[in-house]
Amino acid sequence: MNAPSPSIDLGLTRLAGLLAASAPQDGTFATCIPGVHAVRASNDSAELVHGLHRPALCIVAQGAKTVMLGDESYDYDPSRMLIFSLDLPIAAMIRQASVAAPYLSFRFDFDLERLSELILKAYPEGVPPVRTGRAVYVAQAGEEIVDAAARLLALAARPEDAALLGPLVQDEIMLRLLRGPFGARLAQMGRIETHRIGKVVAWIRAHYDQPMRIDDMAELAHMSPSSLHGQFKSLTSMSPLQFQKTLRLQEARRLMLATGMDANLACQRVGYLSASQFSREYARHFGNAPTRDMVRLRDAGLAGAVSFTQ
Repeated sequence: MNAPSPSIDLGLTRLAGLLAASAPQDGTFATCIPGVHAVRASNDSAELVHGLHRPALCIVAQGAKTVMLGDESYDYDPSRMLIFSLDLPIAAMIRQASVAAPYLSFRFDFDLERLSELILKAYPEGVPPVRTGRAVYVAQAGEEIVDAAARLLALAARPEDAALLGPLVQDEIMLRLLRGPFGARLAQMGRIETHRIGKVVAWIRAHYDQPMRIDDMAELAHMSPSSLHGQFKSLTSMSPLQFQKTLRLQEARRLMLATGMDANLACQRVGYLSASQFSREYARHFGNAPTRDMVRLRDAGLAGAVSFTQ
């Protein structure tokens, strides 16, 4: 891995200072600019944090993090950025953070309607053919992107300026991404095939607790079942049924941790018909049976730090 250039170092230092001001304590803080967040953590993760990540650009200005998508892992730190182009159920772990040097991250949630408009400007003759890849991508954090992120976060401290100039900088960031190495793959979000997969993802998100038939999903996407399965797995690393199962298990764990709901009720609430199947799949996914997992997490004081939705 190439070391960041001196100019990148200066940009990341500036971005880190702005993030620290926007996130004065641990947590995720929304700014006055829609979709722009500052994230801070003062300790390494003791657990993988499971949740659903929305389409977004994430830049780490200080510290390091690992994101898991299925069995695949993606590492990013101040030399790299992470781009999500679909809603994805992930697990994440902060690998480098301390009170003296906290983990600091910039998150910019994509406005998908605006992104679709910018795709037409970036590719007026059509998006070039590209082999379908994962809907998550790690890339070098270029100087221009880091500078634009810092300018956007600086604007967030001036609400009147942010309302006028923020959308321009947001457009700049998306256009720079579209014109970069990941651009054609990011532009897949505007292609018919990805819109179709996006419809299925949106349905699963809204109805994860309901029975799902692949034939019905294929009809929703106007694709054959085999084509849907192949495209869906290529983008998310999972089949539609695995995607649904992951969302069910994440939500069941959240319910048990946040509300004290017992495993049997949580199992039913997320759509499982068999408690034994739920227990087996939960243990396979999280490493412990539900009741044992709850005891372990609460004894370790981790009940508030193992589930998120971004």
